[in-house]
Amino acid sequence: MLETVDQLMKLQPIVMKQLQMIFEKGRIGHAYIFEGEKGTGKKEVAKFFIKLLLCLNPSKNVPCETCRNCKRVESGNHPNVLHIEPDGQFIKVEQIRDLISTMAKTSFEEGRKIYVLHHADKMNIAASNTLLKFLEEPDGQVTAILLTEQYQSILPTIRSRCQHIKFSSIPKEFLIQQLVEHGLTFSMASTVSQVTNSLEKGLELAQDEQFALARKTVLKLVEAVRKNVNEALLIIYDEWIPNLKERNEFELSLDLLLLAYRDIVAIKANPDSACTYPDMIDRWKEFALSSTYEQLSNQMHAILEARQNVGRNMNRTLLMEQLMLKLQEGYSFV
Repeated sequence: MLETVDQLMKLQPIVMKQLQMIFEKGRIGHAYIFEGEKGTGKKEVAKFFIKLLLCLNPSKNVPCETCRNCKRVESGNHPNVLHIEPDGQFIKVEQIRDLISTMAKTSFEEGRKIYVLHHADKMNIAASNTLLKFLEEPDGQVTAILLTEQYQSILPTIRSRCQHIKFSSIPKEFLIQQLVEHGLTFSMASTVSQVTNSLEKGLELAQDEQFALARKTVLKLVEAVRKNVNEALLIIYDEWIPNLKERNEFELSLDLLLLAYRDIVAIKANPDSACTYPDMIDRWKEFALSSTYEQLSNQMHAILEARQNVGRNMNRTLLMEQLMLKLQEGYSFV
């Protein structure tokens, strides 16, 4: 979903410069591990690096995008580039043996051969040991790129033979901008960016009716708690409990509730703070003026406590009744 070098430079400036320097100095290693959370651009950066290594006309450490090799890498049809995905839950030994066998064939073109292991942490022990032998004795110009979200799950002996390229989390501003460019409102993009670091997951969440409903219910609840605990309880009985049946939905809604109170604290400290709910900023300013830091701290602590109790299988209606009473306590004295 990220298509241009400029976008990748904004997303992963350190990694991009690191790879460009490797290319410029001609110090291309035989194996790399790209480690980063989902959505940090590992696949896109790997494609950029592969193009750069195979490009016929690179300029200023950037692939030309127009030569035969760049086009074939882009379309997934370059014969010297192989991709391995998990077969079910694991990357199996047969897949690694097939990879090694294919790499040894003469059907390849001259030049560098590159293979990419997606979710490399999912190699089983036999697959890992087979790959290890190949990493130790690669045949000719061969470069491996292992992609993972779980660096520690890869065998230490494999890690020690690869250059570790660590991807940073996506800057929130960049993710919000990407989400807005894909059609989300700034308010929804801001909320989504607090829940996930992935553009793909963010777009999925924004289109999920359950997520939109949870967001709406949370905002109604924050308003109601300030007015009357009975009104807040009515929302719990009529909207929260009936609509949030799955545990993950329930927990996510409590997270969204916590983020609302965090917004109010941030606005109280600095009226120009970025918010999870920018559409509520005027109300948050009102709430910030009429709340003390102690009240807000107690409210956030109560939400965190409720979040922990969900995992202890406490009765959810009782849990939310208690939470509403705790959230409302301070307002009697405002």
